[in-house]
Amino acid sequence: MTTPLASNAHSEGAGAGALDIAPTRARWRIFSVIFVLVMMNLLDRISLSIAMPTIAKEFSLSPAMQGLVLSSFFWTYALLQIPGGWLIDRFGPRKMITGATALWGACQALAAFATGGASLLVTRAALGGAEAPLFPAGAKLNALWLAPGERSRGAVLVDAGSPLGAALGGIVISWLILSFDSWRSAFFIAGAVTVLMSWISWRYLRDDAALHPGVNAAELAHIRAMGPGATSLADITGRISPRSWFGLTLGRASWAMVYFGLLTWGPSYLSHARGFDLKQIGMATFLIFLSGAFGSLASGFGADALMRRLPRNWVLKGMLTFSGVVIATVFLILPRIADPIEAVCLLCLAAFITMWGSLYWSLPAILAPRARVGIVGASMNLAGSLGGMLIPIVVGLMLQRFGTYETVLHFFAACAFVFIGCTLLIDLRQRRA
Repeated sequence: MTTPLASNAHSEGAGAGALDIAPTRARWRIFSVIFVLVMMNLLDRISLSIAMPTIAKEFSLSPAMQGLVLSSFFWTYALLQIPGGWLIDRFGPRKMITGATALWGACQALAAFATGGASLLVTRAALGGAEAPLFPAGAKLNALWLAPGERSRGAVLVDAGSPLGAALGGIVISWLILSFDSWRSAFFIAGAVTVLMSWISWRYLRDDAALHPGVNAAELAHIRAMGPGATSLADITGRISPRSWFGLTLGRASWAMVYFGLLTWGPSYLSHARGFDLKQIGMATFLIFLSGAFGSLASGFGADALMRRLPRNWVLKGMLTFSGVVIATVFLILPRIADPIEAVCLLCLAAFITMWGSLYWSLPAILAPRARVGIVGASMNLAGSLGGMLIPIVVGLMLQRFGTYETVLHFFAACAFVFIGCTLLIDLRQRRA
């Protein structure tokens, strides 16, 4: 009995001759599928933020209650990160991604039948639990499918789907609401499309490159190639240093407060502080998060290119630290900008540079042994989820207390400074095993 890889290699030539054939590129198609799934993930996630001004009027929700509903997604999302990471390491990313995609699509569709703030909160919490495994599974696939010199690109191909999904979500959800004159129809349609995506993930994803019918022997050899003796501390000791663990988790949490603050309260900020209508909110959200997608891709491809010439530690820390400085500067300046178009341009810059934080998704594969990448990625995502869970509530309380977004924007700047400090703590130096 032969495996798909064996049959591929046989058809191309046996032994060392097979390695002379150009490697196939199935690994990048794998990450293209994950990219699309992440886009749908964020489209479903941002749908409530886009519809919230309409829903808040229909259900008479206070700012504090809106923050609670927006936050509820992260309660279960955070709670299930560690169990989800363990299940990914135990059963593999393919099964977990497929099941999660089908389930969160069903939860998104179910939200269309909410009758008030409480029922909306329940469906939102269910959506969060169902989406929990996706990003840690992407980190696991990064370790299983990509050579070390490709992992920054793999990380951002996964994470770039996040702002692009938010960008398209701003356009698609607002268009569906306006077309059907119903946020309920928009939610149901988005959920149904997501359920269909689970079939694609099952058809194409594999946990082992050797079992993928599209992988030849040359690509498999490339995937399994390591650098010339360079390794991480975890490869030597089997564990992550406490300093790096602290920096990884708290750094991700502070980054998440900025990103999810934009994601959950950005549309309301555009509505209340800048006077945008629903169509303008959709277009501005599209431009802001499209900029984020470009920023994510630029950081990954740029990092891999720079690491061919400079030490990994310098490149990753330098790029992440620079991004934190720019984020803080933008949010300190933004309250002083009166023109709404200029404000949107600044938010586009903030999103572009914020998404350099996608490079964090290359870190679990660097810091953790391969067998533990799922759980380490889940731990990092748990920290980010806790930040995402807190920020909608914090912003809601700030608005209810101060009645202005200026304090909120300054808080985002403070989060950026915490992000810088924590990133500098992570030890990414390469060692010899």
